[in-house]
Amino acid sequence: MAGEDNNRGAFRIQEFYCTKNGAPIYARLCAAIAEGLNRDSEVGRRVLDWPGEPTRDALPLRFIGGLHALVRAGKDAGLAAIFAGKTIEPAAIADDLNRALIAHDDALLPWLSGPPQTNEPGRSGSLMTGLLEVARRFGPRIELLEIGSSAGLNLLIDRYAFDLGGTKVGPADAPVVLTPEWKGPPPEPAAVAIESVRGCDVQPLDATDPAVATRLLAYVWPEMPVRFARMERAIAMQRAKPVDLVQSDAADWVEARLAEPQAAGITRVLMHSVVWQYLPQSSADRIRAAMAAAGARATAERPLAWVMVEPNRAFGEHVIRMRSWPGDGEWTVLATAHAHGAWIKYGDAAEEDRIKIDLPESAKVDVS
Repeated sequence: MAGEDNNRGAFRIQEFYCTKNGAPIYARLCAAIAEGLNRDSEVGRRVLDWPGEPTRDALPLRFIGGLHALVRAGKDAGLAAIFAGKTIEPAAIADDLNRALIAHDDALLPWLSGPPQTNEPGRSGSLMTGLLEVARRFGPRIELLEIGSSAGLNLLIDRYAFDLGGTKVGPADAPVVLTPEWKGPPPEPAAVAIESVRGCDVQPLDATDPAVATRLLAYVWPEMPVRFARMERAIAMQRAKPVDLVQSDAADWVEARLAEPQAAGITRVLMHSVVWQYLPQSSADRIRAAMAAAGARATAERPLAWVMVEPNRAFGEHVIRMRSWPGDGEWTVLATAHAHGAWIKYGDAAEEDRIKIDLPESAKVDVS
C-alpha cells in the first residue's frame, strides 16, 4: 500500500500545481483521482501500482493527457462533462472516471508508456527573459542549443515576437506573439540576434504530422483556450519552415555541440524547459561537466551561457535561471513564471519566490 499511497499522492501534488497555475478543472480531476481511482480497470491498476517515482515520471500528466484525448475525439460524454467543468462533485467525477477507464482501457494504456511532451510555446517567453540577460552581458549575437526539444515548438523562438513588460523582441509580423502578464519592472532592453537554433530530443516528434499535433493538443489544459490557438499557429509555422531537430541522447549531443568551433562574437547558449527532471542522473552529471569544461575555455570573444526554465514543485512555479562564462559561472535567478508562460514575476516582484527557492534541500523539490 505504500506504493499505492505514493502514487495517489502524486495526483495531490499535481492538484496543487494546477491550482497554482489557474487550472481548477484539472485540480478537481487530480483530487478525484487521488481519492477515488479504483482497480476495476487495467489502467487504474497500472496507475496505482506504478513502479517508478510518479511525480518525476509525470504520471498524472500521462494519464490525464490520455483522458483529454478521448474527450477531444468525442469518445466519452461523461469525461467531456468533467473536462468542461460541468461535473464538479468529487464522487461523481470518480464514478464517471472509473466507468470510462473500463470502457477505454485499450485506448488509454499507451498514454502511460512515455512521458508527456507538452512542448508549450508559451515557455519561450520565459526562455527569452533569460536570453535578454545573455545579450546584455555579451552582446546580441546568440547561437542556441536546446535539449529536450520534443516537437521543436520552442526552436521557433527566433520567429516568435515578445512583449515582456514593454520590452519588445522579435519580428513585428510574427504569427505568434507572446505577451505574458508582467509583474515587476520591465527587463532592460537589449538587441537579440539569434544566429542559429538547433535542438535534440531522445524521441523527437514531428509536429507537422496530424496525429502528433493531435497528441500535443491533448496535453493542453482545457481551461486555457489561448494555448490551443497558439500551438496551432506554431505548428503551422513549422509546416512553412522546418526546425533543426535531431534524435539524440542529451548528454551525447551537448558534448558534441560544445566540441564544435565557435565563431568569434557569438555567445553559445544551452537552453531547456521542463526537461531536467526527465534526465537520468548520469546524463545530467555529464551535461554539468561538459558545460563547466567549456565554461573554463570561454572568452570574452566566445562566451558561453546556460538558460533553464524548470519547475520548483515545492511552490508550484517555474524558475528562470541563467549562468555564464567568462565570469563566476554561478546560477542567477532572474524570475519565476507560470508553468505555461501566462505570467512572469521579474526582479523585485520575484523576491518572495527567491526566498522560497533558497529553502533547505529538505524543504523543497528542485532541479538545479
